[in-house]
Amino acid sequence: MTTKVELETDGNFWKVLVAEGDKVAEGDTLFIMEVMKMEVPYEAPCDGVVTTLNVAEGDIGKEGDIVLEIG
Repeated sequence: MTTKVELETDGNFWKVLVAEGDKVAEGDTLFIMEVMKMEVPYEAPCDGVVTTLNVAEGDIGKEGDIVLEIG
């Protein structure tokens, strides 16, 4: 089963802490967004492996974008 990580708000990708193929555990920080001059971390919702990564540091994301998938 694949879990998609979706953005809850618009912002810049300040730090991307994972790459495709990385193993993650529930609660691990996947990336940090800059939203209105605040840092907003996104955590893994489940254990698994990052199968798809659609962003890089410096990219701009919009609410609803699928950032990555964990399989």
